[in-house]
Amino acid sequence: MQQTDSGAIRRGILLMLLAILVFTAMDAAAKGLLQTYPVAQVVWSRFAGQAVIVALLLRQRVPQMLRTQYPGLHMLRSACQLGASAFFFAALPFIGLAEATALADLNPLLITLGAALFLGEKLGPHRIAGVLVAMVGALIVIRPGLSVFSPAALLPIGSALCYTVNALITRRVGPSESYWTSLAHGALFSTVVLGVAMPFVWQPVATADLPLFVLVGCLGTAGQLCIIRSFSLAEAGAVAPFAYVGLVFATGWGILLFGEWPDLPTVIGALVIAGAGLYVWHRETRATRTAKR
Repeated sequence: MQQTDSGAIRRGILLMLLAILVFTAMDAAAKGLLQTYPVAQVVWSRFAGQAVIVALLLRQRVPQMLRTQYPGLHMLRSACQLGASAFFFAALPFIGLAEATALADLNPLLITLGAALFLGEKLGPHRIAGVLVAMVGALIVIRPGLSVFSPAALLPIGSALCYTVNALITRRVGPSESYWTSLAHGALFSTVVLGVAMPFVWQPVATADLPLFVLVGCLGTAGQLCIIRSFSLAEAGAVAPFAYVGLVFATGWGILLFGEWPDLPTVIGALVIAGAGLYVWHRETRATRTAKR
């Protein structure tokens, strides 16, 4: 199993937090677009923007970065990345941003369990406690039995499953290949696959909406770059619980952009989630220091 020092763990966690902030901003922008445009078009713009940005940054190095020792894993990872975005975006016209984020935030628990089962990472009691406490916080926010549990709620859960496989594959190939390879493969795969559907679903884009489409592509690229680098630096089980902080960010975007003020249970749940993430970070850092001594 790969040993990760405390500095790499801290950088991985900070990159995860940045990725979640950027991704929730992208989700908020997408929610606005989905009131007018079909899901496939908005998802395609997210990955087409990523393809353009990667091509501009890499230029002549694109063919080099597309070469990989793991073509099958990259195809599966790219398909799961596409599925995670598509399922989540498809839910946004039907349920609130904070509720969709809460349901999708099953993925840290799934990642921690998957990392132990498939990557050989340690699954200690403190990691388990951290993700379970964060899950309690998520349940406080969504309050099972209320309106959030509609058929549309299955879509963010599907997103969580896809994201979990994506994250585990990223962790598997990350240490041995450039993160640009994962970024390029994900962009190319999704742009081509969804591009086939564009002639059948495309709606003309209003001039006023063009900046939002561009923003979705830029934010998606930045978030994906941060998250690939995060899982390459630190164990999946160490950084995964911090994805729960996305609930806090999503609530903030909901207030700023849609006037969706959280009620008291949402605030309590968000505090529980953030506390669980900080607890795991503290335990990981302390355990690493103790091992070095």
